[in-house]
Amino acid sequence: MKLQLALDLVNIQEAIELVKEVEEHIDVVEMGTPVVINEGLKSVKEVKAAFPNLTVLADLKIMDAAGYEVSQASAAGADIITILGTAADDSIKGAVEEAKKQGKQILADIIAVKDIAARAKELDELGVDYIWVHTGYDLQAVGKNSFEDLSTIKSVVKNAQTAIAGGIKLETLPEVIKQHPDLIIVGGGITNKEDKKATAREMKKLIEQG
Repeated sequence: MKLQLALDLVNIQEAIELVKEVEEHIDVVEMGTPVVINEGLKSVKEVKAAFPNLTVLADLKIMDAAGYEVSQASAAGADIITILGTAADDSIKGAVEEAKKQGKQILADIIAVKDIAARAKELDELGVDYIWVHTGYDLQAVGKNSFEDLSTIKSVVKNAQTAIAGGIKLETLPEVIKQHPDLIIVGGGITNKEDKKATAREMKKLIEQG
């Protein structure tokens, strides 16, 4: 199980400062969709240059022109690139093919997928590296979480690894760890804390014990 820090509402400089604080306790740093929209793939490039030993994920939420977009993110230094699980199968295939060529990984985000079990099985067969159960901001606001969906995915997936995100905090982390996802993605659960380093350290400790 790895710990991923999701950065959404920061600029490049703020992202670098934040990662510096917690870098020894995280495995992956995610340049979230808002950062990439506001700052471009330059955000991925600069964070990868600043932290070459960390895995960098570009949360592009690709829906179309997948091969091209994966190639661009890959050139910017992204190690993992996200595509939406609702994208057409041909787009998923294009993303997977391009990522393989570049030695990168594809994470399929199943946000807004209706039949999670069926689509997770298909995505697994299409060769994505990770399937990501994701409760977005808008659903978190009405009290939803993704813990149940994770066990659904784990029951159908044969090859892909699993990832979970959406409102994970130190208090809810033990519940997540019980299900052993490969990637645990935390945003505000770290970035909104006064002592980010101590929070990340505590989370990493729980994950390693789990």
